Amino acid sequence: MLSANAWAAIALSLQLATVTTVLLIVLATPLAWWLHQSRSWAGRIAEVCVALPLVLPPTVIGFYLLLAFSPNYWPGSQWLSSTGQPLAFSFTGLVIGSMIYSLPFVVQPLQAAFAQLDHKLLHMARVQGLSTVGCFRHVVAPLCARGFIGAAVLGFAHTLGEFGVVLMIGGNLPGETQVASIAIFDAVEGLQYHEAHKLSLVMLVIAVTALLVIYGRRQKP
Repeated sequence: MLSANAWAAIALSLQLATVTTVLLIVLATPLAWWLHQSRSWAGRIAEVCVALPLVLPPTVIGFYLLLAFSPNYWPGSQWLSSTGQPLAFSFTGLVIGSMIYSLPFVVQPLQAAFAQLDHKLLHMARVQGLSTVGCFRHVVAPLCARGFIGAAVLGFAHTLGEFGVVLMIGGNLPGETQVASIAIFDAVEGLQYHEAHKLSLVMLVIAVTALLVIYGRRQKP
C-alpha cells in the first residue's frame, strides 16, 4: 500500500492537472483561434512565445517564475498585498506555472483542429444568423471535438508529469506543494525504492490511460 504522503501527492497532482487543464481550455481556445487566423507578425511572435516551453529547460521557466512570484517583483508583490499570502510555494503559483509550461500542449492541438475546419460551414452558419457564440457552440465545438479532447488529455498528462517547474516555484512541501513526480524523486533520494516503484506504477497507469484515450479516438483511413 502507498503511504499517506504518496496518496496526498497523487491527489495534489490530479487536482493541479484538472484545474490547469480546465483553465487552459477556456483561455487557450480564443488564443488558438486567433493564432490559426492571424497572418501578422504579432501572430508569429505570439506563436514563438507559446512554443517556448517546448524548447526551454523547465528549470529556466521555473527560475524566472520564482523571481516573478517573489515580493521583490510586481506580480508577486501585487499578489501579496491583495491576498496577504505569497504566490511562490502556493497552489495558485503551481497552477499559474503549470498553465505556462503546458500552454503549447493545449494551443497547438487546437490550432491543428481549427485548421481542418471547413470554413464554408462557418460562413453558412453566419448567413443563417448565428452569433459568434452560436457559431462556436453549434459548428466549431462539434466539428473540432476530437481536437478539444486531444488538447485536454495532452494538457492534463503533461501537467501531471511536471517536475522542474513545480519544484522551482513550489518546493517540496508534503501535503502542500509536493506532487507525485517530486514525491518519486524524494523517495529515490531517500533510497525508498519500493515506494518509488509503487508511485511510478500509478503514474504509468495514468499516462497509458491518457494515451489510450488519444489513440483510441483516432480514425484510421
